[in-house]
Amino acid sequence: MAPVIQNIVATINLECKLDLKKIALHARNAEYNPSRFSAVTMRIKEPKTTALIFSSGKIVCTGAKSESQAKLAARKYARIVQKIGFPVQFKDFKIQNIVGSCDVEFPIKLERLNGFHAMFSTYEPELFPGLIYRMKKPNVTMLIFLSGKVVITGAKAREQIYAAFNNIYPVLNVYVTYDQ
Repeated sequence: MAPVIQNIVATINLECKLDLKKIALHARNAEYNPSRFSAVTMRIKEPKTTALIFSSGKIVCTGAKSESQAKLAARKYARIVQKIGFPVQFKDFKIQNIVGSCDVEFPIKLERLNGFHAMFSTYEPELFPGLIYRMKKPNVTMLIFLSGKVVITGAKAREQIYAAFNNIYPVLNVYVTYDQ
């Protein structure tokens, strides 16, 4: 049992100023509504991702399922912008966040887990149904649900997702709910 990568968020810098109206007019699958948000939202089908393109030349790319897909998508967005007529450079590609999820396949006593791990966790079921667990090493945040589902976010590398899960799994085993 290992977490599955659900989303990778990456950023790049095209090192040039962009005319967002021009991009929205000339690119397919691009939306721009400056009164709502100050970036062009663009989508591509392969790899299935969404990009936020800012006038500063910075791009935030989301939706990739692997680091290589994130880089490929970022290159494709840069190429689209370049073809519209901007002197782009592909600089500072960086993975900002990796999200993984897993199901431990047993229910968890969240109140008890929170009681014994109060330094790292927050559980307020009337506000949010999951326990928020802030792990220090690796530095990630987990959402742990009564059902046994776990979402791990805030990682910069996939190894951090796996390490965090390997750290939390034995802890979760202590708080199994048998009476269901």
